[in-house]
Amino acid sequence: MSQKQNPNPWIRWGKRLLTALFFILVPVLLFLLVKNLEWNDVVQALRSYSPLTLAACVGITATSFLLFASYDLLGRAYTGHHLPARQILPLTFVCYAFNLNLSSWVGAIALRYRLYSRLGLGVATVTRILTFSLITNWLGYVILAGSVFSLRLVRLPDQWAIGTTALQVIGVCLLLVAATYLLACRFAKRRSWSWREHEVTLPSLKLALTQAGMSMCNWSLSSLLVFLLLPSGIDYPTVLGIMLVSSIAGVITHIPAGLGVLEAVFIAMLQDQASKGAVLAALIGYRAIYLLLPLLVAVVVYLVLEKRAKHLRQKSQQSGRLKTEGT
Repeated sequence: MSQKQNPNPWIRWGKRLLTALFFILVPVLLFLLVKNLEWNDVVQALRSYSPLTLAACVGITATSFLLFASYDLLGRAYTGHHLPARQILPLTFVCYAFNLNLSSWVGAIALRYRLYSRLGLGVATVTRILTFSLITNWLGYVILAGSVFSLRLVRLPDQWAIGTTALQVIGVCLLLVAATYLLACRFAKRRSWSWREHEVTLPSLKLALTQAGMSMCNWSLSSLLVFLLLPSGIDYPTVLGIMLVSSIAGVITHIPAGLGVLEAVFIAMLQDQASKGAVLAALIGYRAIYLLLPLLVAVVVYLVLEKRAKHLRQKSQQSGRLKTEGT
């Protein structure tokens, strides 16, 4: 019986180096994230809210991250792989918790490829899952933002370069983009395209509508959490609109977790409706509950996944040695 050839030593050492760099990068990014936080402010902000409000916020966070994790269940239906939900959900939860706090390069890309490859999925399949999940997330954003902006539910400060009318035009364009995607999923005769050795395939209309519904609900939940933490008198559509504006601003600036960007947009757009201190307290609570709490849980889950993967790898190696000895 022929034995499998050992991989090229350069490839083997390259993988080890990338793994080492990955385990160095994550703690460094975590340190850079938490060192800029004033933990006394976090504690004081959380103490200012009632237990019922905090419990509702934790429930919203749990529901939101369950939706995040379920994006890859849609990706399973899209790609046709057969990994069980019990493996997909914790994996994707970890990816999105790191993604929201440390950037998409760590969560959406690096962690996804690492963890999925450990479960036996090829690079092409992981790429299709990643692409589909990104489309799911931003499809809901495009529809919600298009609706909120086109209906003028959010007004920008006068000193901003983009006025309310321009924002309305952007909203209409976003709705046209979403409509084009959904119509293509329903009526396009050509369903697949190849780009740089990657195949892009349109999902069915039913799957596309599920994408839109789940993502819209998720974007709405994160805004609802901030709405609960802000003072009374600020309406939910306004909070939703500000969250949508600040989210795209955070993406443009490439700042992990939108540190500073979220606060600047909220303070500027709510300056006539709430005090700066009240807005900052709400956003500190949002970061603690919606960002840091899932990240802490995700670190533990990630370590468990790594330990399990190491155990399975050792078990596979032992099985391979036994088969070799038996021949």
